[in-house]
Amino acid sequence: MNNFSSSNLFRLADLGCSVGPNTFTAMQNILEAVQHKYQSQGLASKIPEFQVFFNDQGSNDFNTLFTSMPKERQYYAAGVPGSFYGRLFPQSFLHFVHSSYALHWLSRVPEELLDKNSPAWNKGRIHCTNASDAVVDAYAAQFTKDMEGFLDARGKELVSGGMMVLITLGCPNGMPYSNLPTGLMFDFLESCLNNMAKEVSNSTGLLSEGQVDSFNLPVYAASPMEITELVERNGCFSIERLELTNVRTEADPKLDEKACVMHLRAGFESIISKHFGNDIIDELFDRLVKKVKESFHLILSSCRGGTQLSVVLQRK
Repeated sequence: MNNFSSSNLFRLADLGCSVGPNTFTAMQNILEAVQHKYQSQGLASKIPEFQVFFNDQGSNDFNTLFTSMPKERQYYAAGVPGSFYGRLFPQSFLHFVHSSYALHWLSRVPEELLDKNSPAWNKGRIHCTNASDAVVDAYAAQFTKDMEGFLDARGKELVSGGMMVLITLGCPNGMPYSNLPTGLMFDFLESCLNNMAKEVSNSTGLLSEGQVDSFNLPVYAASPMEITELVERNGCFSIERLELTNVRTEADPKLDEKACVMHLRAGFESIISKHFGNDIIDELFDRLVKKVKESFHLILSSCRGGTQLSVVLQRK
């Protein structure tokens, strides 16, 4: 707490906040943890005021975010639109940064995937799952570029001693993406899209093979080794904790096919409809439910490994 004693204002940011309510829960938990830290050190009289910055892309529905904000909150709130892969705040401004399930989104689809003359042209595929090495390398290179920008920006914005907690999709070192639950679901989704495109290839339909060829999901699950290398290369942070955990626990409700598809649809419907249009959505996800049922045992077995990457960094 000595790092923050010169100010009576504790600033924290949630990067990739979406529209709630998870962001409000996370911010309240962090706030209470800081308060408890002060109290445990006999500094209850010096507990600071709190200011929370909610960040997401400019297209995020900030109106919904702020109208659903808890009325009894213990912090001042502000919205900060913009990409977290670049600077968002002044120098040495923040004390704590949190980001949950946002960093797996790439800033853009690698250009090589759409170039027919490139070895990374991803024809017939929508992700790097089961794709060529060139495609996997293109995804990894884009993630590296994005994370370098993210770490560089946060290194400037966090005070010395400031903390950063990142939770995102993860992949065990050396494991193919096809062994992950998300990889399997992307593979099933890809199969449904290709089947729909082939069915209408010789007639006027809702979906074409060309549309599938030009569609790629900008998502990447990094390994602990990749994150470690990026943090060490950046040099601004010490790694306090880095681990892969299982998203699901024994206490969670039993996983079923429809729940898997529902989660995928919630996260990706907007990007799919933007590319293919709204007319295919219901048919696509109905087919996906059937596809998942056929191979649901693979989903269940893939969920046994750790696929959630938790990282705690401290600004040097």
